[in-house]
Amino acid sequence: MGNSDTKLNFRKAVIQLTSKTQPIDAADNNFWDQFWSENVTNIQDVFTLVPAGEIRALREEAPSNLATLCYKAVEKLVKAVDNSCRTQHEQQTVLNCARLLTRVLPYIFEDPDWKGFFWSSLPGKGESGEEQSMPLAQSLLNAVCDLLFCPDFTVAANKKSGPDRAEDLQAIDSCEYIWEKGVGFAQSPPRTPSFETARTELLKLVLTCFSETMYHPPADISTAPNKWVRYLTSPDNRHALPLFTSLLNVVCGYNPVGLGLPYNHLLFSDTTEPMVDTALQILIVALDHDTVQNDENATQDNLFINYLSRIHRDEDFSFILKGLTRLLNNPLVQTYLPNSTKKVQFHQELLVFFWKLCDYNKKFLYFVLKSSDMLDVLVPILFHLNDSRADQSRVGLMHIGVFILLLLSGERNFGVRLNKPYTATIPMDIPVFTGTHADLLITVFHKIITTGHQRLQPLFDCLLTILVNVSPYLKTLSMVASTKLLHLLEAFSTPWFLFSSPTNHHLVFFLLEIFNNIIQYQFDGNSNLVYTIIRKRQVFHSLANLPCDYSTISKSLSKRSRRHVPMPSSYDSNTESPSMEGSRPALPAEPGTLKATLPDTPGIEKMTERESAHPGNHNIPVELLAEISINGHDSEKDSGTVTNANTSVESSPSQEKPTSVSESFSSPQITCKTVPTSSISSPVVHKSASVHSLNNKTEWIATSDWVKSWKDKLPLQTIMRLLQVLVPQVEKICIDKGLTDESEILKFLQHGTLVGLLPVPHPILIRKYQANPGTTTWFRTYMWGVIYLRNVNPPIWYETDVKLFEIQRI
Repeated sequence: MGNSDTKLNFRKAVIQLTSKTQPIDAADNNFWDQFWSENVTNIQDVFTLVPAGEIRALREEAPSNLATLCYKAVEKLVKAVDNSCRTQHEQQTVLNCARLLTRVLPYIFEDPDWKGFFWSSLPGKGESGEEQSMPLAQSLLNAVCDLLFCPDFTVAANKKSGPDRAEDLQAIDSCEYIWEKGVGFAQSPPRTPSFETARTELLKLVLTCFSETMYHPPADISTAPNKWVRYLTSPDNRHALPLFTSLLNVVCGYNPVGLGLPYNHLLFSDTTEPMVDTALQILIVALDHDTVQNDENATQDNLFINYLSRIHRDEDFSFILKGLTRLLNNPLVQTYLPNSTKKVQFHQELLVFFWKLCDYNKKFLYFVLKSSDMLDVLVPILFHLNDSRADQSRVGLMHIGVFILLLLSGERNFGVRLNKPYTATIPMDIPVFTGTHADLLITVFHKIITTGHQRLQPLFDCLLTILVNVSPYLKTLSMVASTKLLHLLEAFSTPWFLFSSPTNHHLVFFLLEIFNNIIQYQFDGNSNLVYTIIRKRQVFHSLANLPCDYSTISKSLSKRSRRHVPMPSSYDSNTESPSMEGSRPALPAEPGTLKATLPDTPGIEKMTERESAHPGNHNIPVELLAEISINGHDSEKDSGTVTNANTSVESSPSQEKPTSVSESFSSPQITCKTVPTSSISSPVVHKSASVHSLNNKTEWIATSDWVKSWKDKLPLQTIMRLLQVLVPQVEKICIDKGLTDESEILKFLQHGTLVGLLPVPHPILIRKYQANPGTTTWFRTYMWGVIYLRNVNPPIWYETDVKLFEIQRI
């Protein structure tokens, strides 16, 4: 009964506040204290007792009362800091103020008229002019950061200070109170559930402050920096270093399994996971620096980015990487007892954080690539890609996974690591095979292309670019993977598909480059692929003899219209191997879920820069170099759908063969946007072949001249020479020995050689990921969409009018 009475009193205070149109005196402490007294004990009560409609009514009809409410709540937090916040009553007051501000702030952000409210000066009760001039937002963030390192409230008290020696929070050395051991901190503070709960509530308030970004349209991102993020990560925040270190260490040090007792997460409440969840979201937002035009210091002033980029010790990198791989693999670990271990749900935030780490700290990226743990990052990414491929609501997850693989594939060590044998440890809906991680990569990519959702079409260039980047280093492809690659070429090279879009032929160029790289650099050991090429040689002959006359083009397109097949998914093999036991197919989006829209993604040419795989070799004659261009997918191909981000490709040639591919780079990478004209192995389109109406696909028609412009540049010479040499030999051995078993042919091919018979090896060209403002916009939108959808307890932003993305109920 007592609890119900206190909630009733709180509700009466809310009604009184919203019903009075006259300003309530800020000095009436008896009235204002009702909102942060001990009437309410959890954040769910605040969200229930303060409805959205009443907050908006207060904002519109009694704005001065709403302003006073915010001011008084911040004032209470500041006073708690001044008093060192040691009493139970003060701590409860702090938590209730934080809950109330978390509830109210989004409704202030959604109204443009309130845009500058928190950045205006405090009403004048300060003791000095300096205090009076400090914006309300800064007072709020300063107080919250002080409280996040408050002994006996959010951290354990230092032994030096007894109960009678309360330390001054504004003078405390918070570096002594970092929450968890790890980077830059060797001590192991005791774990106290009440401290973790208090931190979580204060971090929720910080995240809510940051969420002002959600109430700006994407076009405003480059001109409207987030002042909250900028201040918290600036040198003006004296807690920036210990706060960054605490957030990083609690995330990377978290072990959901704990002591490993079965079902312990069902018996005991876990106060750590909500804290880790919110800490991770604050980290990725704080590391998302604002790309303000003409502001070169934006990144330098962000101390979070500064600290992250300066981490350099191997033991710190190992701590971070092991923490990330542990959390990424946690949901995939199978146990004998169903649901006996805790499964975390923040894999999307982890992938964004991993992206940020690799982006801002290249030493970490190279540490990952030389570490055996790199494959522990790859496998969960491939799992999520495969599992999400048919789910409309997870298109953003597909893109972030592919972006990370594109970034990693730009480095030689990634391709080399893929040769490690793969042992199936997690259930995936793919054919059973015996092979390497490269086989897993190809098999999953094939599954995405042939059975994925139609909105993934803009990713096809990215997927094949990843395979092109790693192909020179793949030592032994399995028969399953070899068949998948040939199947993709067969599907993409059908005339009706090639002639139906101005860019579809690029996919064929990518696939031919994959085959050429493997044949030229890894012929020994890839007898499965060579055998599959020989078996499917008609595909290459058909490509070489692709008809260019107008009547054949028209006939092919009319066949396509009768098929009603938008993508080559109908070519998916009907004779797939049985799936692994326990695997499950990808599911469509469930009714009633929310889907955040994302910006469209442009073509691969804006995502990568092409660059030599061996940057130390500079002995290429200048006269061999010529500039080329690649036209990518139409960025409006799927207007209104979620697609990937803008990105950019550099290219400089090298004639060095990868004889020692395991060696790491020892010289800086050289960027050169040129390749030898004698061995162009990527899609090239003459300007004369450009489409006169890309934005209106119904007007585009394939012409004979257009087909000829790229057909003559198909890099078929190497494969045709291989077929010319090997097909007669294979046919002869079959006739002479009466062979019907493919294993004997494979043995023959394993001991064969094409040394001196193939054209001069083409240089290896790596398409490296190149960031640009478009990717920044995409990542920011995706990141906030994830945060919006995952914060349902309480639902901080669900009833507000966000402008960064649209929320569609499906």
